[in-house]
Amino acid sequence: MLARIVMSLAVTVVVAAPVVAQTSPPPVQGSSAWRPPGGTVSVSEVRPASAEAPEPESGASVLKTAALPTRPALANVTKGSGTLPNDQGQVWREYDITPYTLRVTTTARPEQAIVDWILRETGYEAWHSETVSMLSADRRTLRVYHTPGMQQVVGEIVDRFVNTQAESHAFGVQVMTLASPNWRAKALRMLKPVQTQTAGVQAWLLAKEDAATLLVELARRSDFRSHTSPHMIVNNGQSTVITLGQPRNYIRGMVELDGRVGLQPDVGQVFEGFSLELSPLLSIDSRMIDTIVKCNVDQIEKMIKVEIPTVANYRQQIEVPQSSGTRLQERFRWPVDRVLLISLGVVPSPLPGTKSTIALPLTNSAPRADLLLLIESKGTVAPAPVSAAAPTAAAASPARFVR
Repeated sequence: MLARIVMSLAVTVVVAAPVVAQTSPPPVQGSSAWRPPGGTVSVSEVRPASAEAPEPESGASVLKTAALPTRPALANVTKGSGTLPNDQGQVWREYDITPYTLRVTTTARPEQAIVDWILRETGYEAWHSETVSMLSADRRTLRVYHTPGMQQVVGEIVDRFVNTQAESHAFGVQVMTLASPNWRAKALRMLKPVQTQTAGVQAWLLAKEDAATLLVELARRSDFRSHTSPHMIVNNGQSTVITLGQPRNYIRGMVELDGRVGLQPDVGQVFEGFSLELSPLLSIDSRMIDTIVKCNVDQIEKMIKVEIPTVANYRQQIEVPQSSGTRLQERFRWPVDRVLLISLGVVPSPLPGTKSTIALPLTNSAPRADLLLLIESKGTVAPAPVSAAAPTAAAASPARFVR
């Protein structure tokens, strides 16, 4: 009798197993759902989760995404030939840029400086025109697909970055203001004009001896202000940003907040001050300097008050900033043995509170100043010699310049 019961149970299991396999669709596992051939998964096509095996949360999000309708493409898209076109004679080149990227520790992506200089030198249009091209870089390799002529230009720029003779070259930059531009009267004979593209901006070249004399004369003036350290250094091939100023808060409007009665002040913020970005790069023979100068000056002349009604005849004042600013973005090229002096003209003062002797209409409450930028080559930066007796003090000593 016991043997018959065991045989009956075995037959039941063998018969029931094929029935489940034939009638039940495959279960959902993880974040992947079963898709019928040539079809799209919808919520109704997936078996509901049972109590014994609850469906993970990631599966639910996949079901919702899969149920959304897809928009058909309007453009005619094909796979193409599967190879890069070279109808203009394009060639593939890979440049090793590790000699530059390994020594730069001031930025997370030093290779971006090389890419930026290539785009400046060749123009953005050269990489987005009829000629199929590519420009990509990581910390080790710069990959370029372009014509042989463009590869030669790219190779010269890369050589300027990886050149070991220029790896320790540094540049000094100073930012100065004077309330009056009449300093030009005494300095005119030592200034050699340089052509500029921005209206109102002037640039000159000076001998290093004349530049030192000019700085001494300017420092004696009562309206002279220096906004950077005279020993500020910018390394070759790297970009440096100098920011002077402060944010300024103001009430720009009134807004309704949930759960509160009436209007509440909406506080905004504007930046008032000066921003300078400098990107110097030496030539292969280390005789010429190419520098990209970007300068922004923003000043709040005054806050115009506007009264608006709120509730119960109460009036609130909001503020509208009346601002002025100056923008400069130019590229300069000059010999290493000369000093570049740039004047942005009488512009909004880079720092609030700077006194001005110039009264201009409609802006008598906002200071103005003649903004000067002085850029010069400091030569090769060599580390100070390390003493065996006092290694800590030697490591903390400043670098010396070798001209």
